[in-house]
Amino acid sequence: MSVQPLVVIVMAMEAEAAPLRAALGAAPAEPPVWASSLPARVAIADHAGVDVVLVTNGTDPRTGVDCIGSTAAALATQVALDHARSGLARQPDLVLTVGTAGGWNRAGASIGDVYLAWDRFVCHDRRIDLPGFDAFGRADLPAADLRAHAEALGCRLGIVTTGDSLDESPEDAARIVASGAEVKEMEAAAVAWIGSLHDVPVGAVKAITDLVDSPVTTAEQFSANLATAADALQRTTLALLARLGEEIGADV
Repeated sequence: MSVQPLVVIVMAMEAEAAPLRAALGAAPAEPPVWASSLPARVAIADHAGVDVVLVTNGTDPRTGVDCIGSTAAALATQVALDHARSGLARQPDLVLTVGTAGGWNRAGASIGDVYLAWDRFVCHDRRIDLPGFDAFGRADLPAADLRAHAEALGCRLGIVTTGDSLDESPEDAARIVASGAEVKEMEAAAVAWIGSLHDVPVGAVKAITDLVDSPVTTAEQFSANLATAADALQRTTLALLARLGEEIGADV
């Protein structure tokens, strides 16, 4: 009897995740015992021949807001991987970091564009000017090769850069230009780092809510475009899962 491919999806914000969770018909699942005090929220589903573990970073108990950013994303990814190995007794075939992001007019991005990460994840605000540590700060972690799906899904391809601030400082801007990144967000490199520790490939699906080089503030653009981006993430991720079910399932 063949085993379905297993994909872990990591998302930061409930507003991004709720439409996808509903469309998947995902059922709540218990996190590993060690993670019971963490805010990460786990759900499981079976979609188009793919077993899915969907984890969100959860809500911060002190402030009541979504736990956005790299620290919570790293924890949530570890929670999901442990759940897959303990609850499903399997190593995931792929981790997807799915969420909203910023783009740039200078790179030809438009609000609503959906990007698949290629060919790597980088960090733009970890400036560690020490021998060896500078490379660790940059991250430069490989992205899973999803290029074959981009055209069929109407997606663009681009390097994804991660930082823990919503805005872009002059120092950040210089590092982003140097890296060639076209997508700016707050979680992907952390997810990719955890994936690399477990030898699981990590890809990304990112919908553009704001243009960093627009005269309109990032916060204003994000608020105005979040619902539209969440819908695009849902549609694209469901379609990608179906294609991955055919692709990975054929190799299982």
